[in-house]
Amino acid sequence: MFAINFTPEAIEDLRSYTRRDRRRIIDEDESCLRHEPNRETRNNKRLRPNRLAEWELRVGAFRVFYDIDEAHGAVKIEAIGHKQGNGLYVRGEEFQL
Repeated sequence: MFAINFTPEAIEDLRSYTRRDRRRIIDEDESCLRHEPNRETRNNKRLRPNRLAEWELRVGAFRVFYDIDEAHGAVKIEAIGHKQGNGLYVRGEEFQL
């Protein structure tokens, strides 16, 4: 079982969403990342090398970016963004993966 840790930046990202959206994102994090965060599924995939994170979890229009530390059994959530049209927005800025 993996521990789930949020960076301070990811906590700020989470705070920018409504309480309902925050609950949905956290519930998905718990159910998808707690046991097999490195298993690729329809909503979970490894990304090409980028400056944000190695993995992405899709939660509806939201995207959770995270790294896995297998040695310590931990998942570190780096950022949370949202899709709007073809754009991905992280911390209020359009982001290109």
